[in-house]
Amino acid sequence: MDWISVSSLILAAGTVIAAGWKICLLRKEVWQFEEKVEQALDDILSGRGIAGDNEEMKDTLWGKCGEKLARVERIWRKKEEAGLLEKKQMKELISDISHQTKTPIANIRLYVEFLQEEKLSEKGTEFLKNLEGQADKLDFFLQGMVKLSRLETGIIQIKSEQGNLYETLTKSVTEIVPAAAAKQIALSVDCEEVYVLRHDKKWTEEAIFNVLDNAVKYTESSGKVHVKVIRQEIFTRISISDTGKGILPERQAEIFTRFYREPEAHEKTGVGIGLYLTRKILELQGGYIEVRSQAGKGAEFCLYLPNE
Repeated sequence: MDWISVSSLILAAGTVIAAGWKICLLRKEVWQFEEKVEQALDDILSGRGIAGDNEEMKDTLWGKCGEKLARVERIWRKKEEAGLLEKKQMKELISDISHQTKTPIANIRLYVEFLQEEKLSEKGTEFLKNLEGQADKLDFFLQGMVKLSRLETGIIQIKSEQGNLYETLTKSVTEIVPAAAAKQIALSVDCEEVYVLRHDKKWTEEAIFNVLDNAVKYTESSGKVHVKVIRQEIFTRISISDTGKGILPERQAEIFTRFYREPEAHEKTGVGIGLYLTRKILELQGGYIEVRSQAGKGAEFCLYLPNE
């Protein structure tokens, strides 16, 4: 082997060693970069802010990424602070509206009671009855708006805990009994008397009542409303079926949106937020709602809550 061949081998070996060394350095740099990015993200998520000093923020890959992450973190903090301030202001506004409207509505009801003791003409009695009905509608509307605003702004937090679903269901059904009795609608419930399920009792009761209220409202006299609870593999299904007018297929997605009311239902009481509230309450508990219906053949609303 002549000296040229030996030199070539030495040069090739040197090149390989240099390339290997560069790969090792690159791997180390990538590993360090990955570690710094992960640490920066942990710091942002924990609220500590991005750790590090100005020496690290040089014209390097990490320096550029770190500086941008720091900017994102500052923007995110400002938006979070603005969001908290907005929620605080909204909470104060809702509390103020709720407080300011309670007294006028209470006074209207009081005046109605006074007038009911007076001798009025037939027309006056009719006007008084209408006034009482309008006061009830106004009170119902304001209560619904307050609940809606509190849920949407996160002022009210859903607190799920182990409890007897049968008791929650019973409270909802008890509230709707007077309205059902007035229309001679038969109410029936099929549920185990001890049915333990993790749920928010107060808000789940509200969600079930909203669906029952709709069922009674849109079912003709002498109709039926049936409630059945079924434990499935992943979810518990609360089925509320009625013998009412049913819902057209093209409207079945819209009924869960805010303030939606069917065109022919404007003579009925309500503002179109009951089913929207129910959907929000279930979603905040990891559940959902669906409807099965045909026009003129009643409707079945299925409320789903996770078993775990």
